[in-house]
Amino acid sequence: MAKGQSKQVSKSQSADGSDVYEEQFIPYVNKWGRLTNLLAVALSLGPAVTLLVVFDILPPSSAIIGAFAAVAVTFGWAWVIEPLSYYPVLGIPGTYMAFLSGNISNLRLPCAAAAQEAADVETGTPQASIISTVAIAASIFVNTAMLGIGAFALVSVFQALPELWRNALESYLVPAVFGAIFAQFGRDYPKVAGIGFGIALSMTLLLELGFLAFLPSYPLYAVIIVSVFGTTLIARWMWYNDMISPPDEDDE
Repeated sequence: MAKGQSKQVSKSQSADGSDVYEEQFIPYVNKWGRLTNLLAVALSLGPAVTLLVVFDILPPSSAIIGAFAAVAVTFGWAWVIEPLSYYPVLGIPGTYMAFLSGNISNLRLPCAAAAQEAADVETGTPQASIISTVAIAASIFVNTAMLGIGAFALVSVFQALPELWRNALESYLVPAVFGAIFAQFGRDYPKVAGIGFGIALSMTLLLELGFLAFLPSYPLYAVIIVSVFGTTLIARWMWYNDMISPPDEDDE
């Protein structure tokens, strides 16, 4: 009897697949995700290592440090901000896949968000992570195929478009995608969306008016850092003070 009850409990615990996701799927994903991403890092350093090992070419240490410092000042914020801000939508498997394949903000993230919306799953759940994984995998295959076609055919088509259309696609496509994502998730959490928009707008005005000029390089990174972490901290405080709740609870 106890054995039967144990089987029944075990069955009920795994009914939603959460134990399989946490105990089997995620360890498997972490194992291969780390290996493939480390392999990508090694391959990206391949040309530099080849120059050193085969041709005995090594830039001066001052040049290496200076180049790294320039890149870190310009893009270093993205090394922290992008994984943290994209993770809730991408999930663990999607994060490995997206950062390995690239085109995160203009392709992987919108595909994952649209798929989760279509599947009606809550962001941050195992179900959403699985949906995101499937969507990103599909986008990688489609993207690769389209790039192959585009490299031969669509370039001439793009160049044949009127200048107004080309400028619109080049300058406003990514902002339009982010605007659509903001509207999608802002609908579920309008208070957080309003706060995030207000922080981002205030920081952008400070940047444009020159109040952030004391920061090194072009301080766009300050706008992004304050907007992301500021919205996150305020949303967390609102959550613990019962000022916001999941959309399903609001509807009841």
